[in-house]
Amino acid sequence: MAIQTDIEHKIEKNLNPQLLTVENESHRHGGPAIESHFKLTVVSDQFTDLSRVKRHQRVYSLLSEELEGAVHALALHLYSPEEWRQNESGRPDSPDCRGGSKFD
Repeated sequence: MAIQTDIEHKIEKNLNPQLLTVENESHRHGGPAIESHFKLTVVSDQFTDLSRVKRHQRVYSLLSEELEGAVHALALHLYSPEEWRQNESGRPDSPDCRGGSKFD
């Protein structure tokens, strides 16, 4: 799992997280890609005083190579340490895949 390892290393190196969970959710989605959908939960002091948009932009910037390649989707759950302590339920579950462009 080279892509997942790359994601973990980039986040660890650049955000110095107190908590990092990278979950490969590709198996829940259609198609042959085995490293295309990930859920990241990151708790970092660097997110303190940043808006959600700025946090997401920071992670997208760090992972720009992966997003230009095989990674199709990132579910980002980004918290400051204080927010994580206050968030008793943890990060939300990912929704089920709706099968690409298929709509009910």
